[in-house]
Amino acid sequence: MISSLRGVVLHSDAESVIVEVGGVGFAVAVTAQMARALHAGDETVLHTNLVVREDALSLFGFAEREELDTFILLLSVSGVGPKSALGVLSALTVTQIADAVAAEDDAPFRRVSGIGPKTAKLIVVQLAGKLHAPVPRPGSAGGPGAAPAVAGQVVAALVALGWSERVSAEAVQAIVGDAAASERGSVPALLKLALAQLGPSRPERANV
Repeated sequence: MISSLRGVVLHSDAESVIVEVGGVGFAVAVTAQMARALHAGDETVLHTNLVVREDALSLFGFAEREELDTFILLLSVSGVGPKSALGVLSALTVTQIADAVAAEDDAPFRRVSGIGPKTAKLIVVQLAGKLHAPVPRPGSAGGPGAAPAVAGQVVAALVALGWSERVSAEAVQAIVGDAAASERGSVPALLKLALAQLGPSRPERANV
């Protein structure tokens, strides 16, 4: 399995790039955003997934690990192939995908080329409970904050207490900067701040 590539871009077009690694050029299918961002001569690191079929070996690459993980989850949905999964990630961010699934809203997926109404509904149904909106990383544009693993534990704790995944993730995103200044963003500190952020509102149960 080719899990990642680090090298120099030799060529890019609307749907793929060729990355030279150790004198070997790898053709990698990428999202439309990535294809526009990469140019010949650029150094890049791609998180990749190798799709093996009887007539071809195809590499799909992503800038972030969360995108790759979401791509793999999309492939698990009935009727979604690699090109369709890549199309979803070209049209929607990981957060938008997670929010749509959490809200049981298949409209964003129906707007993706190649995704029909039935497949859009299957994405929402089959990915329910499997996606979490990414939280800001230390040093990211979202400012300083807790490590993703810590923030993820807090999201899981809030979900266990009865809040929805979407509400929990949004609450953690809103307070990670404050948590960094309080006990270095530990799970107890983050959870306390998240509960304060949510206030006295009742948790959203799965049937709400």
